[in-house]
Amino acid sequence: MATVNLSKDAQFQYDASLSGHRHWNNTEKTAFRISSIYFFLLAFPLDWKYYKTVFSINWLDLHYRDFFNLAHYSPEFFAENSFLNLIGLLVVAIIGGLVWGVVDKEKKDYNTLYYWIRVLVRYRLALGLIAYGLIKFFPLQSPLPSISNLNTQYGDFTDWKIFALTLGVVPGYQSFLGLIELLGGLLFLNRKTTSIATLIIIPFTGNVFVSNLAYGGGEAVYSFYLILLALYLFTFDAPRFYSLLGLEKPTIPNRFHPTYEAKWQQYGRLGLKVFFIFFFVVLFGFKTRNGYLHDPYQYPNAPGLSKAAGIYNVAEFKFNDKVLPYSPIDPVRWKDVVFENWATLSIRSNRPVIIDSTNVEEINENDADRVYEFLGTADRHYYSYKIDEAKQVLNLENRNKHYASDKFQLRYSRPDSATILLSGLNSDGDSVAVRLEKIDKKYLQTEIKKLGRRGSPKL
Repeated sequence: MATVNLSKDAQFQYDASLSGHRHWNNTEKTAFRISSIYFFLLAFPLDWKYYKTVFSINWLDLHYRDFFNLAHYSPEFFAENSFLNLIGLLVVAIIGGLVWGVVDKEKKDYNTLYYWIRVLVRYRLALGLIAYGLIKFFPLQSPLPSISNLNTQYGDFTDWKIFALTLGVVPGYQSFLGLIELLGGLLFLNRKTTSIATLIIIPFTGNVFVSNLAYGGGEAVYSFYLILLALYLFTFDAPRFYSLLGLEKPTIPNRFHPTYEAKWQQYGRLGLKVFFIFFFVVLFGFKTRNGYLHDPYQYPNAPGLSKAAGIYNVAEFKFNDKVLPYSPIDPVRWKDVVFENWATLSIRSNRPVIIDSTNVEEINENDADRVYEFLGTADRHYYSYKIDEAKQVLNLENRNKHYASDKFQLRYSRPDSATILLSGLNSDGDSVAVRLEKIDKKYLQTEIKKLGRRGSPKL
């Protein structure tokens, strides 16, 4: 035990092993060599695909998608979106750490290097949290359900889609979750508040990880990656937490940090921090807000057929000039059709749907890649369409990757505001003629939005 004068009137005893100002034993040095290599490989982008993304960005016209793609990095050397990457890098780190120990036996401690590895991990973790925090704070990640989603039976959604839709109907709660991630990310930008940040983020991101496992989400690997970074930062102060809270001993914080004697070092450090905050917090936040208002990324942007949005009953259905009566088990006859506000049309029938469960978080620019509306959904086939107004023709293509050849070319007419007539050929050359009658259906989320706080909705 060692004695330190903390005031003129009192002396406290503390465990010198917690102070950080001592020689490290062999076990600590070996553990550091392995962990420092491992977390450097995790935090610093060495994957060539990352730099392909960097050089593909239009830096003169940045979009919030560009910021997110820069922030949403995790190493993928061995497989795409797989725990094998984390395991493979650990093997590399163990080998590298053991070799390092052989060639560097005389080193007494690694305090300075440990400090800089923590800086790298702090900023990498902050970046990932801020990116996800912003797309939740401005509720973009889980938008309100589409008309098709609202007219799909509960049992025809996967667990993940139910989770996403449940989060989407409460945008205020989604914003609150984003605020927690933003708070944690900002706290990681300061060395003194890092431990507080880990106590917030480890249980929060742990819940995200478990939710991805339980509901079949696509971000289990990435959320676990963020947990690893947070745990690494937490272990720095973990012995002091145990000494203070578990053993109830007076405990001295580790105040080691490099000194910056040259002016350029002092100003350079400050300048880099200011740049990071401006670029990834202020500018990214501003761009994300604009995206929320004008360019949400989960649904397509191309406008649909004018004043057609809604659900339609299939009043009459002809297939190869033969009238097919309504049947809940007929795989050919349509049951109902939904026109979205954007250029998507969905058809409900008894025709099987191979579910597309590609649910990794991506912010895509092209409408064809914005697949959120039908991911994790059965019972409906979703078609994007292009409008030829001169010929009054809709060219439909199935959006599900499992039905790439499923296409329609349909002429349309609108005898009145509540009726749409469609006729034409499918990709197999079969003729289809359909009479659609709009159902005057109200939705709770729409009525609440209209009323605001003025009263209770009536459906």
